[in-house]
Amino acid sequence: MVERAISWMNRFRRLLIRWEKKLENYRALAEFVCSFVAHRAARLW
Repeated sequence: MVERAISWMNRFRRLLIRWEKKLENYRALAEFVCSFVAHRAARLW
């Protein structure tokens, strides 16, 4: 399950390659991607 979530998160190239200079922006993007992946996983169940 964890490997699947990480591979889904790696599909977001902007998260994979850190383009943001500010840590707050990167963290907000990471939280958004995590919530998006969780929402997608919930739909699959």
